[in-house]
Amino acid sequence: MTMCFYISLSVSAMDTVIGLYGETVEVPCNNGAPKPKDLFITKWKYVKMKGKGDNGDLLTQLKDQDASVIATNQYKDRVSMAENSSLLIAAASLKDEKIFTCMVVAGADISEYPVKLLIHKAPTRVEITALAAELEIGKPTQLGQCSAPDSNPAANITWFKNKKHLVADGKGIIISSKVKVDEVTGLTTTSSTLQYTAEKGDTDALFTCGTLNALSSPVSFTVTYPTERVSLHVISKGPLMEGDNVTLKCKADGNPLPTSFNFHIQVVKVENSDSYTVTDVTRDSTGEYKCSIVDNAKMEDSKNITINYLDMSLSPSEKVMKSAGESLALNLQTDASGELRVSWTKDNGKLDKMPKFDKLTYSDSGKYEVVVTMGALIKKASFELVVEGIPVIRRLAKQRGEDGQHKVLTCEAEGSPKPTVAWSVNGTSADESPYVNGKISYKLTIVPTVNLTVVCTVSNELGQDTRAINVSTLFEEVRMDKQGSSDDSDTTKLVVGVIVGLLLATVVVGLAYWLYMKKSKQGSWKTGEKEDGSTEESKKLEEKIEEKLEENSQKVEV
Repeated sequence: MTMCFYISLSVSAMDTVIGLYGETVEVPCNNGAPKPKDLFITKWKYVKMKGKGDNGDLLTQLKDQDASVIATNQYKDRVSMAENSSLLIAAASLKDEKIFTCMVVAGADISEYPVKLLIHKAPTRVEITALAAELEIGKPTQLGQCSAPDSNPAANITWFKNKKHLVADGKGIIISSKVKVDEVTGLTTTSSTLQYTAEKGDTDALFTCGTLNALSSPVSFTVTYPTERVSLHVISKGPLMEGDNVTLKCKADGNPLPTSFNFHIQVVKVENSDSYTVTDVTRDSTGEYKCSIVDNAKMEDSKNITINYLDMSLSPSEKVMKSAGESLALNLQTDASGELRVSWTKDNGKLDKMPKFDKLTYSDSGKYEVVVTMGALIKKASFELVVEGIPVIRRLAKQRGEDGQHKVLTCEAEGSPKPTVAWSVNGTSADESPYVNGKISYKLTIVPTVNLTVVCTVSNELGQDTRAINVSTLFEEVRMDKQGSSDDSDTTKLVVGVIVGLLLATVVVGLAYWLYMKKSKQGSWKTGEKEDGSTEESKKLEEKIEEKLEENSQKVEV
């Protein structure tokens, strides 16, 4: 009996794998699909991509066994099989660019999966060499040569200026390239030459070249061009004032820059410098200034310079001592090259206008300052005014303490320098208020045991003033308070009656005085006599009335 076996052979479409030069390359079998369950044998082989002669078997693997290397050439020690049946090739080189086929026998089927292997390598480096010494505006010059050695495939070099792609136009930008292949490694070296016509803006430009994965270090060039423009600058800051030093700077746009200039002040030639300083200028220095390069007088620039000035004088300008009631004349004189703004302050407080001192008071004392400005120019002057005067007591008063156990005397005085106080009696809790505008207040706390007269004396180096006040004993006040507490109603009536009586007495005395004066005046009208006698009698009557009023006030005093 004869047995027949049917074997089915299928070949899949070819895939492409890219490996890196010098690295281990993994070539997948059946694109990495899982192994079939009835797998019998796996085999890897290769053929040359083009032509004939370079082909062979690499390794095989039976089911559940380790792979066996059957290659005897350069692959003997470089190939192995992964767990998923992928082919592993160590230390890949350009010679490994072949078609590798994975053959799988499963059951009665034989399948083949071809894979094209390509080996890529980035250039070892990218650099610009053969640099030009300098670039001249408008002149085509070979800027440099860019090299990208040992790459596969051959590198494509691109030139950049300030990170922007340079495109060859056959005029200002001409790019030529060449490729050289190493006979041993098969790797290529690409060289690209840039011929460039520079512009003025290329002075600080950065040129680079690069491939897909690498970029050279940037390079810059000196760009030379003749002087086309000269500009004159005033270096000194702010408005120029008399006495300042004015520095002039002449700038040119040529490269290399001119080092010598003519400054047309009195035609001063400056070598190896672009600056000149005019010292100690005056208002007469205002005018037109010029500069030019030495080898071309027509290449010049000019500028009008104004020397500003501000003069100010103030009288008085030091410390002034004056007496209260006197006058003080202020005199402010100004002279300037522009519009002025004047402001006054007293003790750092702003004044609305220039002060006037027709009749000085203590409050006028202080430090006065005037500030005169013209733009950024500022001048200041000041004087200190001190108003002096003999101290005068403006008020001497008394009041009973809150606890009823003492009396507080207040002596208010005015004068300058600051008055000091002296009391005719001893007391406690002496106190004084702040000394402001020549005014000060002194307080003294006393406990009078008898009726007494207290004298307050204020003095400074110019003189003194004295004033007295009557102070009753606290015993009398306490006694009256007790009487009031024993019979408040009777006391109230008595006090009211006394006050009414005093008021009536005062009215009667005043009325009598009025009638007397009227009669006296009528008599003088009738006779035409002088009023000397009547006046004398009037004064005596007034004194009697005042004594009566003082006596009444003492009776009602608490």
